[in-house]
Amino acid sequence: MAPQFVPGLDLARDFYAAAVRPLLLKEFPRLEYAAALLGPGSDVAGFDTERSTDHDWGPRLQLLLDDDNADRHAASLTGMLADRLPETFRGYQVRFPVTKEPDDIARHRVEVSGLRAWLTGRLGFDPRRGVTLLDWLATPTQLLAEFTTGEVFHDGPGELTRARRHAAWYPHDVWLYVLACQWQRIDQEEPFPGRCAEAGDELGSRVVTARLARDLMRLSLLMHRWYPPYSKWLGTAFTRLPGGGELAATLTAAISADGSQARERHLTGAMETIAARHNQLRLTPPLDIRTRLFFNRPFGVLGAARFTAALREAITDPRVRNLPPAGAVDQFIDNTDAAGDLNFLRACAAAVIG
Repeated sequence: MAPQFVPGLDLARDFYAAAVRPLLLKEFPRLEYAAALLGPGSDVAGFDTERSTDHDWGPRLQLLLDDDNADRHAASLTGMLADRLPETFRGYQVRFPVTKEPDDIARHRVEVSGLRAWLTGRLGFDPRRGVTLLDWLATPTQLLAEFTTGEVFHDGPGELTRARRHAAWYPHDVWLYVLACQWQRIDQEEPFPGRCAEAGDELGSRVVTARLARDLMRLSLLMHRWYPPYSKWLGTAFTRLPGGGELAATLTAAISADGSQARERHLTGAMETIAARHNQLRLTPPLDIRTRLFFNRPFGVLGAARFTAALREAITDPRVRNLPPAGAVDQFIDNTDAAGDLNFLRACAAAVIG
């Protein structure tokens, strides 16, 4: 019989408090460490459901030490936990295989690592040393979300908390730049749903509408200072924003509408709502949020380039203001394998920065 579902973050918190922490106090009473559940997994962001338990699931967390302590104690800590942890916790197996490991061996999933090595392995940099422009633009928002959500259960040294604080959100000018580039993406395809439909391409019109909906969702999350997650959880995160449920209904109506006029009405309605949110942020002087025609063609658009220009004008750092309109790396790369290669991403972002 399957155990009653427990959200993964709750499971990890209880597992640390009831099973892991007592062993650490007994066997390594002077050890300084941080305990947390961060990184990949729907449970880290609180998006998990009972369906999530069918693989790679069970009590798990990270124990992060300073690197000298990790060199001295990681192996013995891991071995002690392997010997002393219970077989099950709250009905879930404590030792289980994960799909990323080809050997399919069931072992406990308390990851013991040095903090610096863990940070550079997950992000490509150590935020405690400062976050550079390259770091911000080379790191997909999914990775930033994985690091800054989740929960830290204990942080004796305070270093993990400091690293998370440094990565909590973009510096102001970088935020303006990323927002500007997101508006730029929208401007480049605004008239296409109508033009595709006019040319008899209903499928193309729907596809472009869906692309615009995705970009508007990511824009809304960025406006609310929420790192957009990858596609599986984008809609879930979006609907949790203030007003996200209503906007989700409007965008759903745009994608599913029959006929370009209905599609355009819903899509431009969503754009006007998001444009009003832009004005509420007061990042630029107020902009006209009303829909207008695309030149003399019968396609209603917001004219998103106006928002791009205003945001770029508000940037005070000349290095950021003069960047090309490519944006952060996941605004111009949409490929799962590429997004998992930190060296490749940093090379691409470095090329943008010049």
